[in-house]
Amino acid sequence: MSGYLDKMLGHVNVNGKILKRGFTTGMCAAAAAKGATMMLFGRRPVEAVEVATPAGIALTLLLHGQEIEPEYARCHVRKDAGDDPDVTDGLAIWAEARPIPQGIHIQGGRGVGIVTRPGLAVPPGNPAINPAPLQVIQREVAGVLPAGCGVEITIFVPRGEEVAARTMNARLGIIGGISILGTTGIVEPMSEEALKSSLALQISQALARGHQELVLTPGRQGEKLAAERYGFPAEAVVQMSNFVGFMLQECARRGVRKVLLFGHHGKLVKVAAGIFQTHSRVADGRLETIIAHAALLGARPEVIAGIWQSATAEETVEILKKNSLLEVFAQIAAAASRRSREYVEGKVAVGTVLVSLAGEILGMDAAATEIWAQIAAR
Repeated sequence: MSGYLDKMLGHVNVNGKILKRGFTTGMCAAAAAKGATMMLFGRRPVEAVEVATPAGIALTLLLHGQEIEPEYARCHVRKDAGDDPDVTDGLAIWAEARPIPQGIHIQGGRGVGIVTRPGLAVPPGNPAINPAPLQVIQREVAGVLPAGCGVEITIFVPRGEEVAARTMNARLGIIGGISILGTTGIVEPMSEEALKSSLALQISQALARGHQELVLTPGRQGEKLAAERYGFPAEAVVQMSNFVGFMLQECARRGVRKVLLFGHHGKLVKVAAGIFQTHSRVADGRLETIIAHAALLGARPEVIAGIWQSATAEETVEILKKNSLLEVFAQIAAAASRRSREYVEGKVAVGTVLVSLAGEILGMDAAATEIWAQIAAR
């Protein structure tokens, strides 16, 4: 069976490596729901079912843990993320089917998160089963439901709450478990799209809560620093990971008016050099950028040599401090803001704040001062 799945899903070449595709939690839920419905009304075990992804690809998925009782039937599908480093890989996605007088009712059970904040595809108070997989579940169950019968489907994930702690669900206001996801039904190995989609959802949530000016920060440390030490509204602070350019474009597309880039200078100094994907494997240029701006402020050759020999961006702070050149960071902040405004074609006002590893502000530009005041005033 695994060979058949490999054939249907195919492989993809990623940086010269041939990697296997997988299938989403949404497809697992749909297959389990279809199988449970067939067992409920057929009164016999079902070993595998065929389900179609939203893109129309037919998959045959194995069922496990089959139980048939007078009042219900249940089974699960084990999530296979292929060669993608997905935290839900191997997770058992269960469905339980119970008879009802008519119709198809789909609900979330243990280990499926509940949405608590506006701005997501699912309204607050509902289980985190996204629209695309919900439609697939509905369609697949309807295809095997006997005429004149109704069924209640409960999707549950026994280890869902445990696994959700390793995702962005809590940050997005999804509590108690994982999300049932899958726009296409297929997991692309090493894909960045799922992460980028999760990051962009934060923008929608902030806008839904009335924040038109946002703080974009690389990660959890910057998020905590911005909210707890510097007093920004937590709902206005958005993680962007390494995807600075993508998140700026999403802000422009979604109507955000002003953005404050806030984070460690080792990350944001790259933006001043026009680098908008800041992962080290994509581009670096940190020391070169600091050197260029130090030279513009008259740094002596020995200072420049010291910066060049630094092992980390953090080491450059002490060198610049000893030589009364901390103004370099304000200049770099201004350059990062200018590059960012150009990147989004002036559709969003941008300011930049550079902080040290200890959380101290190293430099900020005039635009940052203005935007900071506006965000803090809310």
